[in-house]
Amino acid sequence: MQTISLAPRLDLSQASPLASALRDATGTDLVLDASEVTHLGGLAVQVLASAASTARAAGTSFTITPRSEAFDEALGLFGLAPGDLQTGEAA
Repeated sequence: MQTISLAPRLDLSQASPLASALRDATGTDLVLDASEVTHLGGLAVQVLASAASTARAAGTSFTITPRSEAFDEALGLFGLAPGDLQTGEAA
Protein backbone atom coordinates (compact mmCIF):
# COMPACT_ATOMS: atom_id res chain seq x y z
CA MET A 1 0.00 0.00 0.00
CA GLN A 2 1.27 3.45 -0.92
CA THR A 3 0.35 6.75 0.76
CA ILE A 4 0.44 10.11 -1.00
CA SER A 5 0.03 13.34 0.97
CA LEU A 6 -1.96 15.89 -0.99
CA ALA A 7 -0.81 19.49 -1.29
CA PRO A 8 -2.73 22.02 0.80
CA ARG A 9 -3.84 23.93 -2.29
CA LEU A 10 -5.01 21.62 -5.07
CA ASP A 11 -5.47 24.13 -7.86
CA LEU A 12 -4.38 24.34 -11.50
CA SER A 13 -0.69 24.44 -10.57
CA GLN A 14 -0.99 21.15 -8.67
CA ALA A 15 -3.15 19.20 -11.14
CA SER A 16 -0.27 17.95 -13.30
CA PRO A 17 2.00 16.91 -10.39
CA LEU A 18 -0.99 15.16 -8.77
CA ALA A 19 -1.84 13.34 -12.00
CA SER A 20 1.80 12.23 -12.37
CA ALA A 21 1.98 10.93 -8.81
CA LEU A 22 -1.27 9.03 -9.20
CA ARG A 23 -0.18 7.61 -12.57
CA ASP A 24 3.07 6.40 -11.01
CA ALA A 25 1.05 4.58 -8.33
CA THR A 26 -1.32 2.85 -10.78
CA GLY A 27 -1.76 -0.80 -9.93
CA THR A 28 -1.07 -0.39 -6.20
CA ASP A 29 -3.44 0.05 -3.30
CA LEU A 30 -3.39 3.75 -2.57
CA VAL A 31 -4.25 5.99 0.37
CA LEU A 32 -4.41 9.73 -0.20
CA ASP A 33 -3.88 11.90 2.86
CA ALA A 34 -6.07 14.99 2.38
CA SER A 35 -5.76 16.21 5.97
CA GLU A 36 -3.89 19.39 4.99
CA VAL A 37 -6.06 20.36 1.99
CA THR A 38 -7.42 23.90 2.30
CA HIS A 39 -8.49 24.38 -1.34
CA LEU A 40 -9.75 21.83 -3.85
CA GLY A 41 -10.22 23.02 -7.42
CA GLY A 42 -12.25 21.49 -10.22
CA LEU A 43 -9.31 20.18 -12.21
CA ALA A 44 -7.94 18.37 -9.14
CA VAL A 45 -11.37 16.81 -8.59
CA GLN A 46 -11.28 15.53 -12.18
CA VAL A 47 -7.80 14.08 -11.62
CA LEU A 48 -8.97 12.33 -8.44
CA ALA A 49 -12.11 11.01 -10.15
CA SER A 50 -10.04 9.63 -13.01
CA ALA A 51 -7.63 7.92 -10.61
CA ALA A 52 -10.54 6.42 -8.67
CA SER A 53 -12.04 5.09 -11.90
CA THR A 54 -8.69 3.59 -12.89
CA ALA A 55 -8.37 1.94 -9.47
CA ARG A 56 -11.88 0.47 -9.74
CA ALA A 57 -11.08 -0.98 -13.15
CA ALA A 58 -7.80 -2.43 -11.85
CA GLY A 59 -9.41 -3.83 -8.71
CA THR A 60 -7.11 -1.86 -6.40
CA SER A 61 -7.97 0.13 -3.32
CA PHE A 62 -8.21 3.93 -3.57
CA THR A 63 -8.98 5.65 -0.28
CA ILE A 64 -8.84 9.30 0.76
CA THR A 65 -8.24 9.47 4.49
CA PRO A 66 -7.80 11.46 6.61
CA ARG A 67 -9.63 14.36 4.97
CA SER A 68 -9.80 17.98 6.05
CA GLU A 69 -13.14 19.67 6.55
CA ALA A 70 -12.25 21.97 3.63
CA PHE A 71 -11.71 18.95 1.37
CA ASP A 72 -15.11 17.46 2.21
CA GLU A 73 -16.85 20.84 1.88
CA ALA A 74 -15.30 21.40 -1.55
CA LEU A 75 -16.40 17.95 -2.69
CA GLY A 76 -19.92 18.86 -1.64
CA LEU A 77 -19.79 22.04 -3.72
CA PHE A 78 -18.99 19.84 -6.73
CA GLY A 79 -21.94 17.61 -5.86
CA LEU A 80 -19.75 14.74 -4.69
CA ALA A 81 -19.32 12.75 -1.50
CA PRO A 82 -16.04 11.18 -0.40
CA GLY A 83 -17.34 7.74 -1.36
CA ASP A 84 -17.70 8.91 -4.95
CA LEU A 85 -13.90 9.15 -5.20
CA GLN A 86 -13.03 5.95 -3.33
CA THR A 87 -13.13 2.27 -4.07
CA GLY A 88 -13.75 1.40 -0.42
CA GLU A 89 -15.71 2.75 2.49
CA ALA A 90 -15.64 6.51 3.00
CA ALA A 91 -13.94 6.76 6.37
